[in-house]
Amino acid sequence: MSHEQPRMPQQQQAGDQGQDQDQQMRPQEQQEEEGDQGHGQDPAIKYGDVFDVSGDLASRPVAARDAAMMQSAENTILGQTPAGGIAAVMSSVAGWNEKAGLVGHGAASDIVGREGVTVTETKVPSGRIVTEQVGGQVVGQYVQAQPEQGGDRGGSVEQSAITIGQALEAAGQTAGDKPVERSDAAAILAAEQMATGRNNTIPGGLAAAAQSAAAFNETTLRKEDKIKISQVLLGASEKLSGDRVATRQDALGIENAERWNNPKMEAQPGGVAASVAAAGMAYVYMQYVYV
Repeated sequence: MSHEQPRMPQQQQAGDQGQDQDQQMRPQEQQEEEGDQGHGQDPAIKYGDVFDVSGDLASRPVAARDAAMMQSAENTILGQTPAGGIAAVMSSVAGWNEKAGLVGHGAASDIVGREGVTVTETKVPSGRIVTEQVGGQVVGQYVQAQPEQGGDRGGSVEQSAITIGQALEAAGQTAGDKPVERSDAAAILAAEQMATGRNNTIPGGLAAAAQSAAAFNETTLRKEDKIKISQVLLGASEKLSGDRVATRQDALGIENAERWNNPKMEAQPGGVAASVAAAGMAYVYMQYVYV
């Protein structure tokens, strides 16, 4: 009588071999998983990591061509690329992203490619207020001050420092296409009260116009039909019944008014509060220069 060898041991042996192979594979798979996790912990640096921006732009990696476009814009308007400025920061971040292999060589963000970058200046007696935008959002605003020579300290400060009215005009140019909202109207009211020393809404004044514009915009559906900030703040210095030099304290009060009347509790980059803040920094600079 013939006897067949039991098959179970062969299956078990095959299973044991499979387990051995599985155990040999696990370290490699574990390394790959760890590599994937490590890569996830070290993503590309995005605009939202570096600048105060929102929406789709905040999730886009900073790319080399974006930085090159900003460098070109700064050179055109400012005559140079400031050390430590917006273009310099973008270039440094883009270089890191590229070296890490997270962004392709010479790549550009789609939003920046579509909407571009801009550098604008608003001339003021002390120099200019510079505003830099990426993809339609403000990433930097500052004053390049040019103090006047000669004269006593007090007189030069008053002649060179930026007034609240001039700061409002700068805001009109920077955020000009933005429809007026209640937060903008509140900031303009605070600015008008600080400039004139009055604590009420002046009939026919800037704040009254801004409040009317905000109310009109709330009932208007199409954006192109809404009243823009540039329309309200055009010639702001001349429309104010009084004006004075903007200080950092003014900027803080205007920012609070803008935040408290915004559902998101935030101030608009490049808006009214930001422009007055830049003007306030110029005043601090003037005081330091003439000490």
